[in-house]
Amino acid sequence: MARKAKTARKSSLATAVTGAVLPAVLAACLTGCGGGSSHDDASPAPAPSGTPGRVEASANGSVVSVTDAVAHLDASGDGTLTMTVKNSGTVADHLDMVGAPGGARGTLTGGRDPKADGAMNTAGILVQADGGTTFGAKDGPTVALHHVTGVSGRHTLPLILQFGVAGLVRLQARVTG
Repeated sequence: MARKAKTARKSSLATAVTGAVLPAVLAACLTGCGGGSSHDDASPAPAPSGTPGRVEASANGSVVSVTDAVAHLDASGDGTLTMTVKNSGTVADHLDMVGAPGGARGTLTGGRDPKADGAMNTAGILVQADGGTTFGAKDGPTVALHHVTGVSGRHTLPLILQFGVAGLVRLQARVTG
């Protein structure tokens, strides 16, 4: 009888230790291992360059440059973002998100040709290796902005562009309106 009580205590002690220790070990492992993200080798988002409307970033074979970025906004903060995105890297990339101050997000629409640079696919707006596209050009992709705030006194708008391969890119777009 005493033997059964001792086994029962070991079982409940083992269960308690496993319940407390295992989650802590898993959390530490996942934090330290990075969780298997495709951006493990990517460097942190580069700070905007000194020139409004321009930025470059590279990671994992994608070399993205953004030029002539201009937010065309009306008084309510609605408008479009025009820019040229080039990828001189060896792998295709895609723009999947444009973020603005206050949690605002740009609405991406792909260009007319479903197989060319600027096409919308499940990953975002395609920018092929050694290719490029101009947002806001005739038949090209677009970024619509709605109720955007945060325009600086220098008439720039801080934006974050999320590329699938190159990662997060910080940009100061010039503002007209």
